[in-house]
Amino acid sequence: MQVRIAHDAPVSVRAGALVVPVFSDGSLDGAAKAVDAELNGALADVLKSGETKGKLCELSLIHAHEKSYRRVLIVGLGESNAFEPYMLARYAGSAVRYLGKRGIRDIAIALPERAVGNEAASASFVAEGALTASFDTTAYQKEPEKSSRIESLAILAGSCDAAALERGLQHGQAVGEAVNFARRLALTPANDMTPTHLAHEAAQAAKAAGLQVDVLDEERARKEGMGAFLSVAQGSAQPPAFIVMRYDGDPSSKDLLALVGKGITFDTGGISLKPPERMEEMKYDMSGGAGVIAAMRAIGRMKPKLNVVGIVPATENMPGGKATKPGDIFTAMNGKTIEVINTDAEGRLVLADGLCYANKLGATKIVDAATLTGACVIALGHAASAAVGNDDAFVRTFLGAAKPTGERYWQMPLYDDYSQAMKSEIADLKNTGGRPAGTLTAAAFLKAFVDATPWVHLDIAGTAYLDNESAWQAKGPTGTPVRAFIALVEQLAGVPKKADE
Repeated sequence: MQVRIAHDAPVSVRAGALVVPVFSDGSLDGAAKAVDAELNGALADVLKSGETKGKLCELSLIHAHEKSYRRVLIVGLGESNAFEPYMLARYAGSAVRYLGKRGIRDIAIALPERAVGNEAASASFVAEGALTASFDTTAYQKEPEKSSRIESLAILAGSCDAAALERGLQHGQAVGEAVNFARRLALTPANDMTPTHLAHEAAQAAKAAGLQVDVLDEERARKEGMGAFLSVAQGSAQPPAFIVMRYDGDPSSKDLLALVGKGITFDTGGISLKPPERMEEMKYDMSGGAGVIAAMRAIGRMKPKLNVVGIVPATENMPGGKATKPGDIFTAMNGKTIEVINTDAEGRLVLADGLCYANKLGATKIVDAATLTGACVIALGHAASAAVGNDDAFVRTFLGAAKPTGERYWQMPLYDDYSQAMKSEIADLKNTGGRPAGTLTAAAFLKAFVDATPWVHLDIAGTAYLDNESAWQAKGPTGTPVRAFIALVEQLAGVPKKADE
């Protein structure tokens, strides 16, 4: 899809459909007011009838056969006093998904009046939302079901600063493409998305973005002492791949942000086998790793002044003849021994060595992301990801960066009680503390491998993929936490939240 800035007046634009926003208070302003006058009050009539109340992403279509825009799609933005710029991604995404399924090829989208003064962020979110809404999930269908046919989208500049809109457009395209890249990696079935293929995707992404890349094979991982990582890999016929991507954006600085993502390309649970129902969704267990790879590609293209390393320990978790057995003990890179109680608690094992390796590379801050615990889904559902850390100031920095993106994270505590629950009677640690506070005992386990480095752990088990489509995105992988990763990097690099500033 081509996304561009256009300077046409809403009432004279040529498009298969014109998209205009309305708030739930029922008043019309800006483009909606102008179009309503052209259509003899048709938009106001729809609002008065109650057919649409302006709720966020509520849609109503009006045909305007004699006009150059042919159709008008009214899209709700919710309560005006609760509006946040990220809602424009959902506004645009809803329009693209609705109109694209109806065979429309080109659309024009108007911005609300409050975009004036906030042009870069507004254009960025519209572009991001449009691109992510057009994500194709039918790659494996011989005869795909009807999907979006939209080829171009014009963002109407109106009275906005055109230069700021262009800057925002470029940013939004980079974010949207990164989100879709992560979604494609996650959507690919495990027979195609092996650890070797994920490493190949990372290498291609690094090449495209000018990054350094290094992939440690089993032999090199063994020399590094990655016993936790290799304990998960030993049951699979597929070789593991420990992926490292490096961006040196500020060679004069010793600061290094490490992004670490769980890369389990398929999780059967190992010897502690999962129930068969919905096990096919375990191809998504590398969503954290996909997010790291996609974010690193975007970072390389955006070129912020910050040093960043992306680490993805990638392997399958299979119940083969050489697989880890409950009760086995392994040694991680930092010398700590781990008693494996449940082989389905494998994500924390690969992350343990990923976090150790981040410290070996000199990381001064670490964020990891993983579809780690079902307990997180019980605690937060699909509405938010858990954020846990060892440094409250860094957690606040992360949350402050992530909030404007629309990705939701909720800080949870990391009391010493949870670390006590992870102590083994015969090793330094055990890999599960039982059902109580499962998300937090898993985080406490990971804490043992970060030393004193400021660190935030993101449990994205409930948000990395969704069981149902929404108005603005398809069912399946969401691309979480790509947006938050990029926003954190920009904040640490001193990039203004709005390019206009």
